[in-house]
Amino acid sequence: MFILQNEGKLFQASYPKAMQGILGQYSLLIVSGEHHRKLRGITVSFSAMSKSSPVFHSRIEKLAFSMLESWRGRREIAFLEEMKKVKKKKSKFTLSLMVKTVLSIDPEEPVAMRFLQDFRTYMKGFISLPLNVPGSAYAKAVKARARLAMTVKEIIKQRTTSSGEENGDFLEVILSKHSSIRQMNDDEKVSSVLDIVLGGYETTSTLISLIVYFLHRSPAALLAFKEEHEAIRRNKGKGQPLGWEDYQKMDFTRNVTKEAVRCGNLVKFLHRKALQDVEFKGHLIPRGWKVLPVLAGPNLDPSLHHDHLQFNPWRWTKEDKEIGKKTMGYGGGPRVCPGSDLAKVMVAFFLHHLVLTYRWKVKEDEYPIAYPYVEFRNGLQVEIEPVESHV
Repeated sequence: MFILQNEGKLFQASYPKAMQGILGQYSLLIVSGEHHRKLRGITVSFSAMSKSSPVFHSRIEKLAFSMLESWRGRREIAFLEEMKKVKKKKSKFTLSLMVKTVLSIDPEEPVAMRFLQDFRTYMKGFISLPLNVPGSAYAKAVKARARLAMTVKEIIKQRTTSSGEENGDFLEVILSKHSSIRQMNDDEKVSSVLDIVLGGYETTSTLISLIVYFLHRSPAALLAFKEEHEAIRRNKGKGQPLGWEDYQKMDFTRNVTKEAVRCGNLVKFLHRKALQDVEFKGHLIPRGWKVLPVLAGPNLDPSLHHDHLQFNPWRWTKEDKEIGKKTMGYGGGPRVCPGSDLAKVMVAFFLHHLVLTYRWKVKEDEYPIAYPYVEFRNGLQVEIEPVESHV
């Protein structure tokens, strides 16, 4: 926490050059200082505007319905793979939602499939050996990133030359005439688009999967979770969409999400560099040395959390009112995740329909592993059964 809270004062982000080759020089992960504050502010503004937007809520529900309907007649699914996969000329929930929210591209459009396939190749480069030789995963990722940049620039060109139809997406925000945004060059705009898609896709799909896993292992939490969503649904008309006021009623759901983030540790560590000699708890960190703050440290510290390895959503309401200050689920300091509020709404709305549509049972030999992203041993194999069969 000390390191992240002193961003720009004692430490700054310092990622390996190989990662910069994939992310680009204007990624939020790379830039620092005033440049970072400007680019981050744009994403924060969009997140704050969109999280309560009926258009955004409608997009979530439409894609959630489509995904859940595709499971009809199936008894077993690889849940995390279902959330992430891109094949058969369509993508699943999270990536389709992010592309629609950021660029207003429908999953059925040819440009969407091209974007989604390139994005998957781009993602694989983050966990590959940084060998920029033909055929390597890293080299493929660098080329995929270049194609993604070209696609985004083409969409920007089309948007700027077309008549003023409002899309309500992220691209519309970065193409606005606001003075600070007007100064962005095309490469900065491309990086901002890819950053928000990257964050929304990888972490959101994994977080939903972790919640499914942890709820299965905690029947009491699953029961309370389901009761909350049944109560919300009872107060709405048949087929009536969810809205911001419904999300505000999902108190236990938000606690489940916070606890899944604490236990699941979506991001393992961050890259920082000391800007000067730093003394911390009797240890000297020389100027220029790399520091890797491990976020799981405070999240799973037994001195900070009672039964620290136990998934317990109630700890967020009963045990410790200061618990939020003792966890690092979304980072910390000036680099705390700018799109976390948007992701929480996506997670809550999808799970609302999941828990009211299916019962699930996680296979006994499934468990999360770090590889280095959070994965599951077999893609999170889950047995599912429609809820109506028990009515």
